[in-house]
Amino acid sequence: MNMLKHKANAQQKKTYRLLIFTTIFLVLLAIPAYFWMQSSTRRAEQFKKSRMSPVIMVPGSSATKERFNTLVKMLNEDTKNKHSLLKLEVKNSGKITYSGKIRRGDREPIIVVGFENNHDGYNNIKKQAKMFDSAFNELSEEYKFNNFKAFGHSNGGLIWTYWLEHYYSDYKEHITIKRLMTVGSPYNFNETSTNNKTQMFSDFVDNRSKIPSNLSVISVIGTETYDSDGLVPEASVQAGKYIYQKQVKHFTTMTVTGEDAEHSDLPQNKQIVNLIEQYIMDYQNGKRNNPQNKPKN
Repeated sequence: MNMLKHKANAQQKKTYRLLIFTTIFLVLLAIPAYFWMQSSTRRAEQFKKSRMSPVIMVPGSSATKERFNTLVKMLNEDTKNKHSLLKLEVKNSGKITYSGKIRRGDREPIIVVGFENNHDGYNNIKKQAKMFDSAFNELSEEYKFNNFKAFGHSNGGLIWTYWLEHYYSDYKEHITIKRLMTVGSPYNFNETSTNNKTQMFSDFVDNRSKIPSNLSVISVIGTETYDSDGLVPEASVQAGKYIYQKQVKHFTTMTVTGEDAEHSDLPQNKQIVNLIEQYIMDYQNGKRNNPQNKPKN
């Protein structure tokens, strides 16, 4: 009888120790989970409260982070409220360097992201989109903006398109891309007819459903000659409609002619500066632009 009682007591102690161990284990698990939830909540609140809405610019092949210096200067000449300029370069090693800064209180700074690998070709565009995503992730964590506008010249528009189809889903719950303007972007590279589909163009069309449907897109075409801007065929820029039209909220194409309509001159073209001010910028001279001026089909 005593032996049975001893065994029962031993089993009871064993159960009691197991219960204590389990309780301690659960408490230890709950502590980091609690702080993670607190941190996650604070982070979400920071994104929600942010008043910053940057314009993020991506240059084309062979161009650097300095590509839009003249464009930004022209934009700032037209407004009393100057836009800050922050420039990033993503190295092939993955390191990201910064120059310039965002002025405290600037609601609409301009951020340029360039790449050490700035070469042409579909494989490089894929690499550049991945490099851009690293930069975008750093920017979003540092500045906690909940919306932004995008601008891409030439292959910069292709990088934006690939990024939207493959990376934007990681951010869409807390960051909204409001508008995208691409200028002279060769969606079908040098092909003059969509009957000849490049692999990139076919992939863009196949993955178009991943592009956010609430986005407004403006595709600008330069025409130095009747059918090209001197480098990119007009038909290749027009091919963007097969990617964006009927997928996004608004898709608009616009043509720029005359002086500075050649491909490399487009970012400094006064007509394009005016289009950016009218369709991309939220604020001019400290006043919010009229929403009615935003693109419509």
